Order: sequence, then structure tokens, then C-alpha cells
Amino acid sequence: MSSRTITSRRSATALAATCAAALFTVAPATAAPADLGSTITANAVNRHLIAFQRIADANGGNRASGHPGYEASVDYVAGKLRRAGFDVTTPEFTYQAYFLDSFSLAVAGQPVEGDVMEYSPATPQGGLTAPLVVAPVDDTPGCEATDYDGTDVTGKVVLIQRGSCTFAQKQQVAAERGATAAIIYNNVDGSLNGTLGDPEAARIPTAGVTKQVGEALAGQAGAEVKLDIQARLETVTTRNVIAQTRTGRTDNVVMAGAHLDSVPEGPGINDNGTGSAGLLETALRMGGSPKVNNAVRFAFWGAEESGLVGSTKYVQGLTFEQQLDIALYLNFDMIGSPNAGYFTYDGDNSDGVGAGPGPQGSGQIEQDFIAAMAAQGIEVEGDDFDGRSDYGEFIAVGIPSGGLHTGVEDLKTEEQAAKWGGTAGVAFDPNYHTTQDNLANVDRVALERNVKALATVIEGYAQSTEAVNGMQSRAERAKLRSAQIGLMAQRLAAAEHIGHLDRA
Repeated sequence: MSSRTITSRRSATALAATCAAALFTVAPATAAPADLGSTITANAVNRHLIAFQRIADANGGNRASGHPGYEASVDYVAGKLRRAGFDVTTPEFTYQAYFLDSFSLAVAGQPVEGDVMEYSPATPQGGLTAPLVVAPVDDTPGCEATDYDGTDVTGKVVLIQRGSCTFAQKQQVAAERGATAAIIYNNVDGSLNGTLGDPEAARIPTAGVTKQVGEALAGQAGAEVKLDIQARLETVTTRNVIAQTRTGRTDNVVMAGAHLDSVPEGPGINDNGTGSAGLLETALRMGGSPKVNNAVRFAFWGAEESGLVGSTKYVQGLTFEQQLDIALYLNFDMIGSPNAGYFTYDGDNSDGVGAGPGPQGSGQIEQDFIAAMAAQGIEVEGDDFDGRSDYGEFIAVGIPSGGLHTGVEDLKTEEQAAKWGGTAGVAFDPNYHTTQDNLANVDRVALERNVKALATVIEGYAQSTEAVNGMQSRAERAKLRSAQIGLMAQRLAAAEHIGHLDRA
């Protein structure tokens, strides 16, 4: 008995020594978090915004994908990241870009101000003429075929209120019921800048108008509508920018992205120069070889304004195993709106409305952003994953997601103005998708707060994503192994005591 005890003790002691050696091999000391967010200032981020403004000014006033201003933006960002030591690629992709040549809308012989939904099919040369029919307004206006029961829309132009479903779905349902064209009007004050998503989703010529115009048109059922849209599609080749740290686990990557392109109408300094600039400065402060447990991958997306094309093609181009290597995705789209609000994506659908929760782990991401903003004295509100930004395809394949933004074209409420400042009854960004989205119209206080928060959260996940997906860092695994070795040592001591008793 004692011989077996001694033999077991020697084997266990050898195992403990082996484990201890392995502990120091797989878990080298890592630097404590440096509180990356506290090192970033609005001035540093603003320098990148100045660069984006000057690039737009030198290239026709915009940085839209397929245009010289976007290519110059790619070169600027990629050059900065390469010099900081990141592993940088600029993968190309092609897509069908939409170009509008002319647009006009008249009802009952009177011109009507509006705009074309991106990817809307063109009308015949000279336009189309048809009577106006008004879709009923309910909880899902124009989203279901039954919305038109009892209403003949065949060969007519249907007027539909915004809300509940995508613009693409509204015009698809109308087309299936026989409509020849659609006019979608806003359900809040402000302009309506919409897209049908992609050419394959487009069915009938579709225009967008303001809430005020739409409500006026709703009283003109039967009036003659003349709609003329002359547009075309062209194949465009453009690029994303992908930069990854040279350190950290590559099978548990923390990914953060922002779209780099603007709309053709303006320089896109808030949308989305702010998200791109904030992410770029965070990457530069982190450096290409930081002491992190998980690799960090920064993405600057192209053709977001053409239907989330760059991010969608990127995710779809990954194998299932490559998708599994991405621990989570963080998205930053418009973080310096001039009448700023403070929003984080509602990962767990705790508000009980909208599109529902994100993939498992998204709720924890939401809580981490809430905490990062609360540390600066800011109370954020949840916002639904409504499919309007580059998190869309990541969510579609089950990758936990989250992010921050400061509001788009919706109006700030009295309660929000009381909580955050700014002006109630005015859009968070009145310059959305216009020439006025420029360097003069950015809230730099909001910008700095959001960048500090995003940097803090990215840095935290670079050390550990266990709360999101259960994957432990090296330090956490080392701590567990150390505890296991300690328990083993206790058992050995007990065994040795029993051996002494056996020999007594």
C-alpha cells in the first residue's frame, strides 16, 4: 500500500511540475490595460476629420465609393495603419452602383418636392402617368398584401407611409398587387433619404417625400401623378480596409468597423467620417503589436451607402470556420451628430420593441457600452438593430454585435433634450446625406465621449471576451490552471500525510 502511495505521489508531483512549466509557457505576463480611452482626445480625432474634408474638397465634394474621394480616403487610412505596424489589406469587390440622371414628380399638375429611393428602377423615357391611390395607415403600412384588401392598386401609383418594414418590402408588396409605382412618405419630420437595398430588391419606380408632403398627398386620392426617374446601374470596383494586430489570439478576434464612404451629395464628415476617424485613432493609439490576449481587427467599409455592400461581401466571403474566429463585432456609424443623442444597440431587446435581440452575447456588449458611457456621466438609450448599418451581415451569421451612434434623422424629444442637451423637435443630424454634412457640423463633445467609450470597450475585449462568448484569455486560463495546481498540491500533501500514517 505504501509503495503504491509513494509511486502515485511521485507521478502526481511530476504532473504538477509539468503543469507548472506549461503555465509559464502558455501564459506570459501581459501588460495591465492602459485605459486606452482616457488617452484619446477630440483634437486627435478631429485631425482625421480635417483630412476627410480636404479629401472631399479636392475630389468633387464627396468621398463616395466608386469616386476618387473614396480611393483617397482608403489610401489615407491604410497608410496610417501600415505605419503603425498593423497587418493591412485592402481587398477589392465589385457591385452595381446606382446613378441618378434626373428626377421629377408632379401631382394634379403641381410639382412635388421629393427624392428617388436608391436602386429605384427608371421609368420609361418621358416618365409615367397614373392615378394616385393611398395605402391604409395601420401598424404595418404597406408591409402586407392584406393591407390592400378592398383597394384596387392595379396600374396606379400607391402612396405609403414609412414604418414597420423596409422601403424595399413596401414597394415589393405594392408591385405584387399590381401598382405601377410607389411614393413613400416619412413618418417623422425631415427629409426622407432611402434605399431599396440592392437592384434585385427593386420592383417598381419609387420616390420618397417628407411627412408634410405625404400627408397633403393623402388627401388627393385619384389625382393624376406624373413620375419621371431616369437612372442607370454601373459596375463599380472598390475596396475595404482591413487591419489586424500582429499579436493576440487569431481564433478569437475582436472586430470593430465603421463605413468609410460618404453619399455622393456631400463629404460625409459625420456620416461616417466620425466613426472612421474615431476607430482609426483608437487603432493608432493601440498600435499594431499591443500586449493583448485577443487579436483586434479594424475594418473600414466601402459602399455602405449603396446597401451595406462592403461589409456584406466581406462576411459572405468568409468560411464558417473564419466566421467562428470572430468573437464579436462592434459598429460605429455617426458618432458626432450636431444635435447629438447617445445610443447603443439594444442587444437583448430589453425595450421589447423593434427587430428583436441580436445573437447570444449581444446583450452583454450593450451593457459594456452602457457602463463605458456611464463612467463619463452619460445615460444612453437602447436602439434597435434595424438593419441600417454594417452590423447586418454579422448578425445574420450569428456573431454577437453592438455599437454606438448619436442619432440620424429622427427628431430629438423633449425628454432627450432635457437629458442630453441640444434642441427638441430638431433632427439629431439635420444635415444627414446633404452637402452640409461637413466639418462645421460635428458635435466634438459627443464625438470625444463616444470615442473614449469605444476605445475602452475594444481594449477590454482585447483582453477577454469571456462575458460575451465564454472564451477565456490566457491570463484567465492561467489563473484557472494555477488554482488546479494548488488543489493538486493540497491533495498531494494529504496523500503524503496518509503515507506517513501507513508507515507509522
